[in-house]
Amino acid sequence: MVNFPLIYKIIGSLLFLLGTMLTLCTGISFYYMEDDMMAFLLSTLFTFSCAFILKFMGRNATNNLSRRDAYLLVTLTWTIFSVFGMIPFLIGGYIENITDAFFETMSGFTTTGATIIDDVEWMPHAILFWRTQTQWIGALGIVFFTIAILPSMVGSGSVKVFAAEATGPIRSKMHPRLSTTAKWIWSVYSALTIGCILSFYIAGMNWFDSINYAMTTTATGGFSPHNDSAAFFHSPTIEYIAILFQFLAGINFTMLYLAIFKFKIADLFKNSEFKLFIFVVMASTIWIMYLLMSNNGYGLERAFRSSLFQVVSFITTTGLFNDDAARWPHITWVILGCLMFLGACAGSTTGGFKCIRGVMIMKLIRNEFNKLLHPNAVLPVKINGQPVPQQKLNTLLAFFAIFTLMVLLSATIMIVVGIDNTNAITIALSCISNVGPSLGTQIGPEMSWSQLPDFIKWICSFLMLVGRLEIMSVLVLFTRGFWKDN
Repeated sequence: MVNFPLIYKIIGSLLFLLGTMLTLCTGISFYYMEDDMMAFLLSTLFTFSCAFILKFMGRNATNNLSRRDAYLLVTLTWTIFSVFGMIPFLIGGYIENITDAFFETMSGFTTTGATIIDDVEWMPHAILFWRTQTQWIGALGIVFFTIAILPSMVGSGSVKVFAAEATGPIRSKMHPRLSTTAKWIWSVYSALTIGCILSFYIAGMNWFDSINYAMTTTATGGFSPHNDSAAFFHSPTIEYIAILFQFLAGINFTMLYLAIFKFKIADLFKNSEFKLFIFVVMASTIWIMYLLMSNNGYGLERAFRSSLFQVVSFITTTGLFNDDAARWPHITWVILGCLMFLGACAGSTTGGFKCIRGVMIMKLIRNEFNKLLHPNAVLPVKINGQPVPQQKLNTLLAFFAIFTLMVLLSATIMIVVGIDNTNAITIALSCISNVGPSLGTQIGPEMSWSQLPDFIKWICSFLMLVGRLEIMSVLVLFTRGFWKDN
């Protein structure tokens, strides 16, 4: 049976974290003396009240978290956070219906960055900060953050929770204790954020913008306080800073920790996943740069900056933009669409299929060709010199199949309701990869998603959730075997 008292207890504790986030926004609203203060005050009181109720309901729970409990806990946590997170939008009247509010909040926590708000610049500072804050806390994982600060709350089930929420097929630990690993990873993440804040401020942003853009950049989320995103500042310096920190946030945080704090930078360039990541970024940038210069009349520096910015933004699934890619040659849409699908490194804040899976698939294909010539050869798949167990390869192929099927099925439904083919495919791919922008003429990087039918927005919200939790952790809840007592 599912240990519901323990789940109540943990979710109650997590709601205290959410309530603290809302309290911070209440303070920001008070500082700016804007009309969203009551919305945040009521949201904070309601969230803390529900947290107390859930904690009371789970007061006698034992810290015996099974694998089944972990999968249910993680999915419920992200869904409940999105439900509570939409309350300030609704109370304040900034978003008028539940569908749009849930879509916006789910997009935030999953770091997708798709928005239904056509004009964000009229919104109060606290609401803008709330949108950014949802992305920053959701980037590495809500429950993973809890493991770092409250390891005793999850107890022996922390490894199961980590397996349910972490990204990538191969999960590395820097320390035997998962809570210590979580603290180190969050330290790297915090250091990146602080470095990005200071860099943006020195480059000319004010403190509010630098904090918001730094949080959304290192979270690879894409929400922006301005309608024109990074293009608002017309500053190449700011754009290059954004490129740098998006790129760093796309690297496996374990590798980044070892490179920065243990001075093992050479090991980074020996890593198969990082080598594929940097190769794809370089090759795509050069290709798009050539197309922009030959077809759109861009100068050398502008072509380099625009292509590199969009390539890094799409492969890291951030969704910030400094140009309107919908006006670029259509072949660039194919390139950016492939980057959307691939994503950056596992163990980072990014979405997508992940480069490590790309490496594994390429090695599987190579082995299949070799077996045609040498049928009796034993050819293990090795990643960084370590053989990959057959079970992980089976899981990889299953993940690839489900990922592809979900994109095709969702896109087909969108086409049936009247969305054009390009938009349907890129919307589905954008949501499940947690990217944000689409590439069609109806919904491009510079447009919101408000024109989508409500039914499609719920499908997109579900795609965002399964994409952030890597599909299997959510879909397993819909199997009959999950709910059987044995």
